[in-house]
Amino acid sequence: MNLRRSLSITLFMLLFAVVAICSRQVFAQSTGTVTQSEKQEDETNLDTQLYLLVATNQEVTDTKLPAAIELVVKQLRPSLPFKNYRLAATLINRVKNNGRLNLKWIGGPLGVTTEPSVNPSFNEFKVNTVKVITDSAGQSVVRMEGFGFGARIPIQTAAVASTSAALPVFNYESTGLNTDISMREGEPVVVGTLHVGPSGDAIILVMSAKRPNR
Repeated sequence: MNLRRSLSITLFMLLFAVVAICSRQVFAQSTGTVTQSEKQEDETNLDTQLYLLVATNQEVTDTKLPAAIELVVKQLRPSLPFKNYRLAATLINRVKNNGRLNLKWIGGPLGVTTEPSVNPSFNEFKVNTVKVITDSAGQSVVRMEGFGFGARIPIQTAAVASTSAALPVFNYESTGLNTDISMREGEPVVVGTLHVGPSGDAIILVMSAKRPNR
């Protein structure tokens, strides 16, 4: 009786040891797989596109817009019924997943002007963290934390008489937007609008991001 009991206990201990070893191996493999997956995700790059649109009731020479944002503008028109929309700038950049983006540039006027001498605008675009996540529906979502856009725009405040004609006087005024946004990968979204100048023109920020070849 004691021998049978001893054999049963020995067999039970042996089985327990085998199960423990197998479980440890499975856990180690799972941990290794997750680590490898996370490593691959960390190496992912994202192509970002920021479109700066100017909405105005004045006449513009070129109203052609990129095909990628035509649907977005069509949806905007009922809520922002400006006469014309024009593309002021397109910024294309590549950023690493969980990375940051920051750039400054000098560009043309973001408002519509009829003056022959064009004063530049000074602009800045930044994102503190760009990250790809998967939502509850299994869709890839790009999250941008600390999205910021700022611009110093020339506004005509007066005119000085000269021998030939009145010369405009410009002052630079600051405008900008800071927010956190999420968007479906590859689908452009409107981030926000900024009204500028006495003419009532509006700057519209449209953003999209996707992984290359996707």
